[in-house]
Amino acid sequence: MIVVPREEYRESLDELRTDVESMGKSVLGQLLRALEALESDDYGAAREVIENDDRINQQYLELEGDCVDLIALQQPVASDLRFVAASFKILTDLERIGDLATNLARYALAGSAEVISEVRIQQIGETASNQVREAIDAYVDGDSEACRAIDVRDDELDASCQNASEAVVRELIASESDRWDIEQLLDDVSRILLTIRDLERIGDHAVNIAARTLYMNDGEPELIY
Repeated sequence: MIVVPREEYRESLDELRTDVESMGKSVLGQLLRALEALESDDYGAAREVIENDDRINQQYLELEGDCVDLIALQQPVASDLRFVAASFKILTDLERIGDLATNLARYALAGSAEVISEVRIQQIGETASNQVREAIDAYVDGDSEACRAIDVRDDELDASCQNASEAVVRELIASESDRWDIEQLLDDVSRILLTIRDLERIGDHAVNIAARTLYMNDGEPELIY
């Protein structure tokens, strides 16, 4: 086992926190860019998100390796071990949020879906992205109360997604039966439902980050289901 001075060890832990925050900001940027692509039919932005996904995946693998090295070589105990283990799990959630942002970008590239009057995709997207931002901040700040607040607000996001999905189905049922391109209509509806589903999943990953952070801070798995 390689033993390093205590000061260098603490610097490694601080660097891990900074690197996780950096990846979180990169993933959040991907998400915001994907939402922008959906809102404005910006194919350039959508392609940019898709192309950047490999960079996010590489960053994830490198930081995952750093976590493994810290555990294997330094054998942290107590709160340090919780911190490294939580960071390891949080990296996985961030990588999956990045994958979901890539999904959103692909939906944008598929073309503008027919507008569903009762559905506000951008509003749902803003709520989901805010949860991700708040979860990253809670991790960096070690803010347990913010973690609990994120969990509570996720119920509101879930309700918004449920209402939006039901509105899409209602409008599909009420749509004009003589619409000439029923296949395109179904394609549009499917894409909107997938968009709503992925935004809800992004919110779930934000809650996961909050749960890992709360465990890291207090050693209590109260938000981990």
